Amino acid sequence: GLEQWQRRMDVNLTGPFLVSKHAIPHLRKARGVIVNMASTRALQSEPDTEAYAATKGGLVALTHALAISLGPEIRVNCISPGWIDTRDWQGSEQAVEPLSEADHQQHPAGRVGSPEDIASLVAYLISSEAGFVTGQNFVVDGGMTRKMIYHE
Repeated sequence: GLEQWQRRMDVNLTGPFLVSKHAIPHLRKARGVIVNMASTRALQSEPDTEAYAATKGGLVALTHALAISLGPEIRVNCISPGWIDTRDWQGSEQAVEPLSEADHQQHPAGRVGSPEDIASLVAYLISSEAGFVTGQNFVVDGGMTRKMIYHE
């Protein structure tokens, strides 16, 4: 319903906007970098994910809009993770079942992603090596959004 829609907007889109807005004076002084976290759901959907998909698509658009408004002092980029296995980071006391071979093999990269895959990209994007990179959305999904899927 509308309440769930608004909650998603508040958390996934308004939150990053407000954090950016209030960080801008500090980031300008330090020539800082903003890295937003979107999702491959900005590019493809599952049933009943309208609010989530809309907010993540909006975050991709907010990213490039901020990059244009804030450059050259502040670079702004976005990462859209696909399936990242974060179960070890969830804080549960229960044992984590291993993912199946099929889970891994459905990805063209041959595996499900890890938090380290995302962290490595963030480290690059905030580094001086990425000084010419701004306004971009990086899809980190092991190739899944490029794979055509048909029922066999």
